Amino acid sequence: MDQVRWLSDEEQKTWRAFLGATRLIFDELDRELQREAGMPHGYYVVLVALSEAPGRRLRMTDLAAATASSCSRLSHAVARLEEAGWVERQPCPSDRRSHHAALTAAGLEVLAAAAPGHVEGVRRHLFDRLTPAQLGQLRDVCEAVLREETGEKPFPAGRGAAHRVDG
Repeated sequence: MDQVRWLSDEEQKTWRAFLGATRLIFDELDRELQREAGMPHGYYVVLVALSEAPGRRLRMTDLAAATASSCSRLSHAVARLEEAGWVERQPCPSDRRSHHAALTAAGLEVLAAAAPGHVEGVRRHLFDRLTPAQLGQLRDVCEAVLREETGEKPFPAGRGAAHRVDG
């Protein structure tokens, strides 16, 4: 068995700061979305992914990948979003075993109403606390991790205004 590469003191401090900061931010954003829009952050992420997709629909497996969710967790979320009338499942024309999740007009309205408050929360909890240099460093670090794990950048050019939900 290989020897364990324990974290140095500096790495341990960095890891714990990262973990604490991301938990704090996501917990706050989740509470705000629950209070202001009646949905958890995970459902918001699903609605955003569908709003950005061609025809505002995605195959369920592609939606799971886009939201970094397991297929079973996504299926549960889509079922709840269907109950709310914000998403509907549609048969996949090219594969009878698959389904698409499609954003409904009501789902788009809910997303458009929730987006301004969510974006303000993201600004307040993260971006307002960073200098422009720190913002660039944070993006570089996150892209390096994502590139190593996925082989690509998370958001190709042209998707930076995704939360605007402008049609």
